Amino acid sequence: MLNNFFDSIIENSAELGAGRFIACVAASLAIGFLTSLVYMLTHKKEGYGQSYVLTIVMLPGIISLIILLINDMSKALGLAGAFSLVRFRSVAGDPKDIAYIFFSMAAGLACGLGYVGYAFVFFVIISAVMLVLNSAKFGSPSTSNMTLKITVPENLNYQGLFDKILDEYTESWRLKRVKTVDFGTLFDLVYSIELRDDTDQKKFIDSIRTLNGNLNVTLILYKYDDQIYAK
Repeated sequence: MLNNFFDSIIENSAELGAGRFIACVAASLAIGFLTSLVYMLTHKKEGYGQSYVLTIVMLPGIISLIILLINDMSKALGLAGAFSLVRFRSVAGDPKDIAYIFFSMAAGLACGLGYVGYAFVFFVIISAVMLVLNSAKFGSPSTSNMTLKITVPENLNYQGLFDKILDEYTESWRLKRVKTVDFGTLFDLVYSIELRDDTDQKKFIDSIRTLNGNLNVTLILYKYDDQIYAK
């Protein structure tokens, strides 16, 4: 019985019926949904986009449909690969996000070939590994990459003004951009910083405000601003 669970439910394309077709697509969508849950669990802190989560749900079903309907395996794999990576051709993606794309694609391929049992076992193994590594914070750096924006008045000499504070609260920092705003009456200084995990962010910002005339100080997460963050 266990061997039957891992056997392909599609021996050849001629035997593909409506029942087996629905079973393969339904299984791939179920795995896609479960994969999206794992993705959200492992991205609570850094955030995630709803469109990407929905993509993970749909992708295995799309891949399995391509494999089911195209008899030429090489053409099917090529077309499936092109569809799965089209999102990253114009927008640079997080390597872990790309890995989830391949995760979903592999599950869809297995379901499309009829190996539903292997697809679920593969999902369980990879998901367990990802959850364990995420819980253990494997590979997590001891600093937080952030962007710091400081507004200063035009009559303030900002060169070297914040160096001592940045050296005290960060592991490393770099001035990336200086821009005039409000018709040249203000300057916006944009820094790329690695903030220590034990840093009191309020105290850090208050220290800067004492030097910039209590103007705006913005601390921005390194990730995109349109992410969803779990409470």
